[in-house]
Formats: sequence, C-alpha cells, structure tokens
Amino acid sequence: MDFNKVLENRYSVRDFKDVMVEDEKIEEILNAVKYAPTAKNTQCQEIYVLKSKEAIEKIRSVTNNAFNAPLVFITCANLERECHLKYPVRSFKETDVSIIQTYMMLKATELGLDSCWVCRFLPEEVKKAFDMPDNVEPLNLLLVGYRADGVEPNPRHFDRLNKEDYVKII
Repeated sequence: MDFNKVLENRYSVRDFKDVMVEDEKIEEILNAVKYAPTAKNTQCQEIYVLKSKEAIEKIRSVTNNAFNAPLVFITCANLERECHLKYPVRSFKETDVSIIQTYMMLKATELGLDSCWVCRFLPEEVKKAFDMPDNVEPLNLLLVGYRADGVEPNPRHFDRLNKEDYVKII
C-alpha cells in the first residue's frame, strides 16, 4: 500500500472481528520496530505480545479499553536501556516507545489490519497482571485486529487543523 494511503486509511478501531491475526503479520509488525529511531539508538522498548485467550482475558480484566481486540501489544520501556541515564535532564522513554508504536501501527495498516492506540490504563495494574520486572514500565497498548462489520471512523477523526494553524516558517 502506498504510504499516503496508509496514513489516509488508518483510524482508531474499537470493535474487532473475532478473528486472530496471522502469525506472519504479527512478525512483520514486530520487524517494523527495528527501523524505528530512538534517542542515541538506546532501543529502550520492551514489547509484550498478547494473543492467547488467557492473556487477552487478563488485559481485559485490568482495563476497559482493550475492547474486544484479538491481539494486544503492550509497549513498554526497559529502564535498564533507558536513554535518560545518559541525559539526566530529560527522559526520552515516552518518545521512543511512541515512535516504535507508531511504526507498528502504520505497518499493521499496511497489512490490512486495524488498530487503536490506548494510553488509558493503570500501568501498575498491567505490570502486576503480567508479572513484569521492576525495570519494565508499560506505557501504551496497541490493539490490533480486523475491524468488525459496519465500523466507521469517529466523526472527530476527520477534524483536521489547517497547516497554517500549526506550521510556523521562520
């Protein structure tokens, strides 16, 4: 799919078919992470791939925002690889993990999948549910699957600022 089509076609989907995402597509999504830039190339990401029935039930038990996605990626920062150790004035973990999640999300769209980026969950609940070590901090969820029939973008999806409203050429 042409990159502009990927950008135009992607929107947040909150209702998915009860169809598992193919392992080959999961691998392609994870492979996209290799090309994502991170601060000083620290690659602080840690990704939990939830695809078993038990794992999906567990994430749904700690957040109402997993909806009925058949596949959930928990994108985390591994604090042992964290770039703020080199730059004590600012941590880049949220930026770096958001970049890798963006790559994953756009790759999913290219593969004909739908997704929803979720930040609304309690990290400590997720951490406890999945027995994450102290050095791992869950930052985002990426829900992935095939959209249910009749799903349309939220009308707000089409609200876009004009470039003049956010671009300042100096």
